[in-house]
Amino acid sequence: MGRGKFRIYLGAAPGVGKTYAMLSEAHRGVERGTDCVVAFVEHHGRPRTEVMLHGLEEIPRKELPYRGAVFAEMDVDAVLARRPQTALVDELPHTNIPGSRNTKRWQDVEELLAAGIDVISTVNIQHLESLGDVVESITGVRQQETVPDEVVRRADQIELVDMSPQALRRRMAHGNIYKSDKVDAALANYFRPGNLTALRELALLWVADRVDEYLTEYRSEHQVSRIWGSRERIVVGLTGGPEGRTLIRRAARLAEKGAGGEVMAVYVARSDGLTNASPKELVVQRTLVEDLGGTFHHVVGDDVPVALLDFARGVNATQIVLGVSRRKTWQYVFGPGVGATVARDSGPDLDVHLITHDEAGKGRGLPVARGARLGRARIIWGWLVGVAGPVCLALLLNAVDLGLANDMLLFLTLTVAAALLGGLYPALASAAFGSLLLNYYYTPPYHRLTIANPKNIVALVIFFGVAVSVASVVDLAARRTHQAARLRAESEILSFLAGSVLRGETSLEALLDRVRETFGMDSVALLERASDVDPWTCAGSVGTRQAVERPEDADVDMPVGDHMALALSGRVLPAADRRVLAAFAAQAAVVLDRRRLQSQADQARTLAEGNRIRTALLAAVSHDLRTPLAGIKAAVSSLRSDDVAWSEEDRAELLAGIEDGADRLDHLVGNLLDMSRLQTGTVTPLIREIDLDEVVPMALGGVPEGSVELDIPETLPMVAVDPGLLERSVANLVENAVKYSPGGKTVLVAASAIAERVEVRVMDHGPGVPDEAKDRIFEPFQRYGDAPRGAGVGLGLAVARGFAEAMGGTLRAEDTPGGGLSMVLTVRAARTEPAAGTEVREGLAAAAVSADSAASERQVS
Repeated sequence: MGRGKFRIYLGAAPGVGKTYAMLSEAHRGVERGTDCVVAFVEHHGRPRTEVMLHGLEEIPRKELPYRGAVFAEMDVDAVLARRPQTALVDELPHTNIPGSRNTKRWQDVEELLAAGIDVISTVNIQHLESLGDVVESITGVRQQETVPDEVVRRADQIELVDMSPQALRRRMAHGNIYKSDKVDAALANYFRPGNLTALRELALLWVADRVDEYLTEYRSEHQVSRIWGSRERIVVGLTGGPEGRTLIRRAARLAEKGAGGEVMAVYVARSDGLTNASPKELVVQRTLVEDLGGTFHHVVGDDVPVALLDFARGVNATQIVLGVSRRKTWQYVFGPGVGATVARDSGPDLDVHLITHDEAGKGRGLPVARGARLGRARIIWGWLVGVAGPVCLALLLNAVDLGLANDMLLFLTLTVAAALLGGLYPALASAAFGSLLLNYYYTPPYHRLTIANPKNIVALVIFFGVAVSVASVVDLAARRTHQAARLRAESEILSFLAGSVLRGETSLEALLDRVRETFGMDSVALLERASDVDPWTCAGSVGTRQAVERPEDADVDMPVGDHMALALSGRVLPAADRRVLAAFAAQAAVVLDRRRLQSQADQARTLAEGNRIRTALLAAVSHDLRTPLAGIKAAVSSLRSDDVAWSEEDRAELLAGIEDGADRLDHLVGNLLDMSRLQTGTVTPLIREIDLDEVVPMALGGVPEGSVELDIPETLPMVAVDPGLLERSVANLVENAVKYSPGGKTVLVAASAIAERVEVRVMDHGPGVPDEAKDRIFEPFQRYGDAPRGAGVGLGLAVARGFAEAMGGTLRAEDTPGGGLSMVLTVRAARTEPAAGTEVREGLAAAAVSADSAASERQVS
């Protein structure tokens, strides 16, 4: 008996329609004559899903008692006894009640598949075991019920049930997923647009990887060698040279032009382990390609073009990016090069891009050109080859007679080797010493420093001249290489300075630290003084040593104008380095001036903001504060009047008006004082841990009774806030919401915990605020729309946000589902013990994610 086929409907979140799609497929199967039964499907009270169960045979569930309640689970034995062709099993990650046949439902499914029964099931992306930490970081909820990724990957068919976050939230708001009493909490927590977008991306990427596995498996089984351009994969061929960074960035730009493009950098090493690549440069390029979202691969192959093409075809690549050859023109006599060979042999299914770069045509250079200067070790080896080499060669040639011409060529080889290793002087010594040995041992009369044949004299002179010429050329090349490397380093430094000017970087310390690293100093300081007689002051310094107080005390000082200098301590710099140091000093002066100008601009901006607030305050005082004062004065004047005999009811009404005006006046003055404290920075919160239900109810004293509905779960963690500031913030938010709510509509104040923070939402069903005005309503003295002039001075929301930020929290505005405005106040949750944290997390999972609610009720602690 063969194994059954396994099909999974995968969704990004509850409510996207996985169960509905599974039931629709079941109906189509029944119409085709398939023996299909419902082993376990939970409709969660959704009418449309429940209707889809009609007409399908359902296997009776098995009832199990647990902790004083009875739960219904899938009856695996009954399904096996029925032996249908296809079984529908919903909620694959579900944990069975103790006493069931298996611990997890996916284990029940494995039994059905092993019995030859086809299974169709459903799972959400957040229930995959490998994504648990990622989902928790996104949603703040740790999924307790998970399924191993391997179980899902083994499915014969995975179908993604996709829906945009906006469409899913509309379904939620219309009551198609949860009951109306859970809609607001779900939309405000788990079903936020950001959460849904991130989960949707996770699901799409996971399915895309699975599709790649299917494609690779199919190509392997059918021995498909041609490239199928189903997805842009770009292979970058690296040589270990500096041009690799340019190639990687160009490949990344090419990948961005196509959806789902992928970059794979490849370095081909020879099998013998010999390489001219710089290990440090390869590490830099590996980091770069990984930062750009690509991957780095190291393959071995003696034939670089063949190895590169084999790798590209193996990963089903569509493009190859190579750099233009660094070889010089004369070096092409040895072959067409890697780029031309790859382009010739790539065939019609691979596009090859040859990218120009700064290293093109410069050649790979001789060994002497690899360093800027000859090190001590090379000089020692040069002298050993130049002095000891001729002696050893003479002893060897005494035993073998090769003729004078061959002997001269061998001694000339030693001279060239000495020049390559040690430079000019070891080569001259080798030429001179070799000439003497040739004269003494190999020219008649032998073993005497005389020459009988004039032709031998000419030969020895030519030998010495050639040796000296080669040594001079090699030494000149080494010095020119050093100069070129130095000029290139200087140009890179100057380019950095120019770039920092264009980017507007204003960090003086970063620039001074760059100076210290560039010149290898212990400390660097920028000194200045107001005049020639004033003492020097330090504008900025970096380093391991204490900065000097005067330029004269430094090892190197670089004046900048008449009253500023850059002082360096550590070592004395050569004169050639002062040119670059002068550029650094000038840039340091520019950065210092820019920082001071920025500080002055900030002060001017602060003063302008203060003037604007004072102007608005005068306008507010001239009208909004005068209104309650006028009402109080009129009521008092009426009470003091002797012309009218006021009844007790009239007196009570006038006194109530006085009290109401005084309360309004007190509220307005309180907000003005709070705004003044926020503007001057004198708000000092006293943070302590407290429960929200101890603070929020106290903030409702200024609103009519019955106008606000509270929803603060007891399972919420404590918050770290200043109770007084939090109460004032919530009070202002509630008063603002009640003010704009239409008659008969209550304001909902709900709280929920997400990860390490707690959100308090104040939701009204008023006219709402457009997106472009959501930030503007938090500015002082701002009132949106047609708010009545007597409604306040427009400081309530500004004070609420100021107090929230003073406590380390945030306050933002969002749209209320169904119309209106929601103020979201976020504060930090207090640290709790692990046991309490577990209870809080379970409470969050129940409140924020009602998806698969029946499964949550059956979840085993």
